[in-house]
Amino acid sequence: MWKDYIGTISKEYAFKSPASEAELRQITDVLHVELPRKLLELYVETNGVFDQFGCPLIWSTTQIVKDNSFFRNFTDYQDLYMPFDHLLFFSDNGCGDLFGYRILNGCIETEDIYVWNHEDDSRTWVASSLETFIKGWITGELTT
Repeated sequence: MWKDYIGTISKEYAFKSPASEAELRQITDVLHVELPRKLLELYVETNGVFDQFGCPLIWSTTQIVKDNSFFRNFTDYQDLYMPFDHLLFFSDNGCGDLFGYRILNGCIETEDIYVWNHEDDSRTWVASSLETFIKGWITGELTT
């Protein structure tokens, strides 16, 4: 479903092998949050989505764990930014801003996607769903 959906928007994206159960479980075990259904479905098809230069549109599960852990635990950021444990990042714009879901009471309850701005620490709603985010980012309708 996701490969087909992305392919209808652009043929310039590459897919990886599906994420393994162990890779998916690592997100839950390390970050203490369940993936939203649509993102989980995407990872069942492909462990990340990458453009022709290898830059991720959707991070691999390994990058989700690595980058979210970094932002949540890097002590120098604690004096600069609000806490990051209320966001689950899964993508970036290549310039320092990150895209993610809001975590409330330990759960991702909505499909809404937000962008974290690294310059002013704002967290702004950008898309109502993963489909809208992907289409908007590929077509340039969504910018940060």
